[in-house]
Amino acid sequence: MPQLPWTNIDTVLLDMDGTLLDLHFDNHFWLEHLPQRYAELHSISRQQADDELLPLFHAHAGQLNWYCTDFWSRELNLSVRDLKREVAHLIALRPDAESFLQALRAAGKRVALITNAHRDSLSLKLERIQLAPYFDRLISSHDYGFPKENQQFWHALQADFSFDPARSLFIDDSLPILRSARDFGVAHLLAVRQPDSHKPHKDCEEFAAVDDYRHLHP
Repeated sequence: MPQLPWTNIDTVLLDMDGTLLDLHFDNHFWLEHLPQRYAELHSISRQQADDELLPLFHAHAGQLNWYCTDFWSRELNLSVRDLKREVAHLIALRPDAESFLQALRAAGKRVALITNAHRDSLSLKLERIQLAPYFDRLISSHDYGFPKENQQFWHALQADFSFDPARSLFIDDSLPILRSARDFGVAHLLAVRQPDSHKPHKDCEEFAAVDDYRHLHP
């Protein structure tokens, strides 16, 4: 586990899905539930649904549209918002996350949630998991019009939230997003070794990675 220089960290930026929340909900929704319901609604086989959806998903990966419930509802002619509610019972906080958030608050750090999730998805998750009290700000990349993969997001975030990248920690489960933060100058970066509790640990490549937040408490 990495040892963090907490005296040099004023601001903590945290991703949501796969970082604080178990990514199992999102993986199950996009790879299982949505294709199955799409097949039922369009009276096609599940294989046909996968054949239609997967190329679309790949085409928009890493772009703001990929994270936009409105975009997918229009594109697929169904209500992504309603379909997510059908499996909302799967939304779950990582078991080690709440004590970490409490410790950050007790240590007086500025803490912001920065997520690519659309506001609809963020609202649904906040209904299920009481995250809001732990944060100074809850920010969706849709507020700025750029995903976290894009440098424009970081410039907009700094203008909006006014943080010092050299004295900030950012934790995310996406390696392309961590590289984007690094390019912007965020000094302290951590990946997440097991974003989805139903899948094995992943290779975090050049990044130090966390698998239990209880070892990170400031």
